Amino acid sequence: MLKKFLQAFRPPSPTPLPDPDAELALGALLVRVAKADREYQVEEISLIDRILARLYGHNAIEAAKVRATCEKLHAAAPETDTFGKLIRETTGLEERLAALDALWEVVLADGLQREGELKIVEEARIAMGLSRKDSDGARDRILARAG
Repeated sequence: MLKKFLQAFRPPSPTPLPDPDAELALGALLVRVAKADREYQVEEISLIDRILARLYGHNAIEAAKVRATCEKLHAAAPETDTFGKLIRETTGLEERLAALDALWEVVLADGLQREGELKIVEEARIAMGLSRKDSDGARDRILARAG
């Protein structure tokens, strides 16, 4: 009885995080890039939601839930290359290129390319088995869309 009483005052144990799949890995990388400058802005959050909705066919609420899970994965996260390797091992070339485009979309959302963001994209690119040329092409596509 005393045990039940004491448990009532303890915070509930956290819900365990799911094992990441390619979608959650990409989402965690997008969150990591957005938080690299220590300013996680509403615009970046909504951009991540739109990217997840576009790439994985989610509605707005589903995308926000996935992003929230990705934020938790990022916080408890393995290294950037772990997420990139998971994407490489579970998706084809087209999906990896789309992931690279999405990363550049978040990097360039504010019009600046910060060192921390670029480092994350570079680590993810290498881990996803993509070339520097692939990354340059992704950056150029996103810049062309914005301009």
